[in-house]
Order: sequence, then C-alpha cells, then structure tokens
Amino acid sequence: MDQDSIIIRCGHCGTKNRVPKTRLNQGPVCGKCRLPLSVGQGLDKPVDITDNTFDSEVLSAAGPVLVDCWAPWCGPCRMVGPVLEQLAREYAGRVKIAKLNVDENPQTASRYSIRSIPTMLLFNRGEMVNSVVGALPKQEIERHLQTLL
Repeated sequence: MDQDSIIIRCGHCGTKNRVPKTRLNQGPVCGKCRLPLSVGQGLDKPVDITDNTFDSEVLSAAGPVLVDCWAPWCGPCRMVGPVLEQLAREYAGRVKIAKLNVDENPQTASRYSIRSIPTMLLFNRGEMVNSVVGALPKQEIERHLQTLL
C-alpha cells in the first residue's frame, strides 16, 4: 500500500476505500455509496478501548490516535470528555480519539505508567509520540493534535 494513503472501510456498505492522507481533512466519501466515511465508521465520536482492544485500535492504527486515560469518578476527566467529543467530530477521518477507563483496564494504564488522570497519550502510526497530563482547554489539546497531522 502507498504510504501516502490509507484504506478506510465504509461502515455503511463495507467497501474498502483508498484515501490519500492529504485528502483526509476534506471529508472523504465512499466511492460506492457516496456517504461520508466517518459517519458509517463512528470515527466522529470517541472510541471506547480496553486492555484487549488497545493494540488493534491504537498500535495498529494507520494514522494519529489520541488516547484519553480517564475514570468516571474523576471531575477533571468529566470536564475533558465533551471537549474530546467535539474534537472527534471536528477531526473525523484525520485523528482517532479513544477513551481508556484506567479503573477497568489496569494493564494498559500500568504499561504506559499512568499516575495521574486525565492523561492523554498521543500516538502516530503505532508509536507513542507524546503524553499530556491534566484537564487542558480545547485550544491546547488541538495544538497537540496539530503536531500529529
């Protein structure tokens, strides 16, 4: 596969679509059914991941991934949640936003030495490139996302 494009399977009709990375931010549509690729795949909202799905959802991802390490009892984590949902819609098809509940998934939390929450781990092509701790404003999170694009 060309390194300057990725394959996105349409969540509506199942067709595999080769999309140039330079066109990901232009709202790609399925070549067969013409629906936006992010709608059928749920790429426009954060994906819940677990210890079991972390490798396939994050480390095997062809593009950038932001992993929000959080817990339901954490006030700052609940403040960041709506911001990440908004960013998932705005960056649909360009950046995958994933949420990892650290209470339910201690193996991955330990693997990445999560000591404080919220912590956001930034991955690109399966490699962790940065981590950010704390409830940051949207603009600051976006600044970190831009380094991945």
